[in-house]
Amino acid sequence: MRRRSFLYGTSTLLISQLLVGCNVSKQPQLTVQVLKGSIPGRILKQFQESLSAKAQLKFSPVVQLRELFNRLEKYHKYKTSGKKSEGFKISLPFTESQPSETDLVTLGDFWLKEAIANQLIQPLSREQLKNWSNLSSKWQELVERNSQGFVDKQGQIWAAPYRWGNTVIVYRRDKLEKFDWELQDWSDLWREELKGRISLLNQSREVIGLTLKKLGKSYNTENLQEVPSLEKELQTLSKQVKFYDSTNYLEPLIIGDTWLAVGWSNDIVSILSRYPQLSVVVPNSGTALWADLWVQPTGEVEKDLSNKWIDFCWEPHIAKEIALLTKGNSPVTTNIAASDILQPLQKLLLTNPQFDKSEFLLPLSKSSTEQYDSLFNAMKTG
Repeated sequence: MRRRSFLYGTSTLLISQLLVGCNVSKQPQLTVQVLKGSIPGRILKQFQESLSAKAQLKFSPVVQLRELFNRLEKYHKYKTSGKKSEGFKISLPFTESQPSETDLVTLGDFWLKEAIANQLIQPLSREQLKNWSNLSSKWQELVERNSQGFVDKQGQIWAAPYRWGNTVIVYRRDKLEKFDWELQDWSDLWREELKGRISLLNQSREVIGLTLKKLGKSYNTENLQEVPSLEKELQTLSKQVKFYDSTNYLEPLIIGDTWLAVGWSNDIVSILSRYPQLSVVVPNSGTALWADLWVQPTGEVEKDLSNKWIDFCWEPHIAKEIALLTKGNSPVTTNIAASDILQPLQKLLLTNPQFDKSEFLLPLSKSSTEQYDSLFNAMKTG
């Protein structure tokens, strides 16, 4: 199980090429590289029907966000060097794969800074995004960046969020029910009863971030030396941990080798209904957020259809469908009712009070990043 690459059953988007009417070659075309499972196929049909003029929609699914970012890099290298690239390819049914330019790409917010700084993507047009106002300031500020990729309220719009999730705690209810306390927050990870029974993500920002949150600090604390108790807290937490892993952390939990895991909601939501012994907690003090974003590669793209597609994803009724069918969350207010969601998934897929206390992992300076990595390595080897 890899982060944000889990398949979503019938909601998984298959390779799609929707062609309507005659004179196809004269129709405008929207070509998209999309994270597999993040857009339901039927949404494409609804978008096609919403257009006043006929158009070709070519959506090609890619399993991992890392691969999407790698393709952006390859595509940029091809465009700037003039050499043939193995970058973006559209795999059409019954035809051989062929190189193709693309208009939109799914990108994880983690890679947004690097994509901007390396000029892999171009800004979106604020004036052309009619539903931009449907996003709260929290979402707008996430994608307003300067040319180095750092958050800047005066910056340009570099991406369009369409789905999000968070870092949560998943645990074996049958293992913890014997204790006289209930799992509620990050601070519970330090309980003596959980010694050697926890798996943590192998990510410095996540682990140090949750510890900072326990101490009432921000995930995005720049100078860790200003938190004198942090190192001691991490040393204590390290004694609770059985292993660190960002990919295979759920299997040991399922078989009972661990009792608790910190993980990403999109991985966890896929297994909760199948394993009734598992429960999930969104920590009361707040947690880390992640988002799937639409970005435009640098160069000439089909901007009219791209903007219409982004706006379509921000229509409340469409945003609701995307959220429910992909078992994710929407940056747009959708008024999803508890009855729309299976009970085991409600804590993950309903807006909760912890959201306002939660934070995106924003880019930090090089010196700050080195502090996080150094402290995390010391924690794991200490």
